[in-house]
Amino acid sequence: MNLNSFSVKARSPVAAILLLAASTVPAVASPGAHGPNGEHLDANQTGQLQAGAAPRLEAASELFELVARLEGGELSLLIDRFATNEPVLKADVEVESGSRKAKAKFHADLGDYAVDDPAMLQLLSTPGEHPVLITVLAGEDSDLLDGVLRVSTSQLEGGAGGPGTAGGDERGHRHAASWWRRALVGVVVIAAALAWRWRRRSNEGAVARKLDGGRA
Repeated sequence: MNLNSFSVKARSPVAAILLLAASTVPAVASPGAHGPNGEHLDANQTGQLQAGAAPRLEAASELFELVARLEGGELSLLIDRFATNEPVLKADVEVESGSRKAKAKFHADLGDYAVDDPAMLQLLSTPGEHPVLITVLAGEDSDLLDGVLRVSTSQLEGGAGGPGTAGGDERGHRHAASWWRRALVGVVVIAAALAWRWRRRSNEGAVARKLDGGRA
């Protein structure tokens, strides 16, 4: 759909709908966000690192890139394809740290993966640096990604990893963002239908005026 044809100057109601949707949908960061020239941006550039934020890990390989957060009583992972930033969905994901291994469950509503294994969470919730190895199997593609999850006492005291705390609030924000994305898709579909009707009526009106002019 060519949005340029629905300009405000043309008094299209579709333009108002799209502008309203764009102004109200919150921005949602993904792992390995891309800059204007397609370059991968680090956490500081995208503003993803904040004081008092939940413990997080970033990792990348030739195929995949991911961001993991310890929050809301789980280790949550967002995985993208490195070359295209396309979300990796419904993959087999396993997380290993120390002597612990655990499968990550896929959340279709959010498009993320979560490890809720109690033993793994207990290990990762200990203050210090935790080397983590993530195995990703997506269709015919598979790769290993490794990184370090750094956990401070202040983050644990702030409730970053516990249920019903700041981490839970962050997960709530992601639910809200997912709802907004679905809402935006609905708005675009409605806008397309309205645009078709609007242009059809405009064309019919133009034809009618030409016919009336010819009769005159």
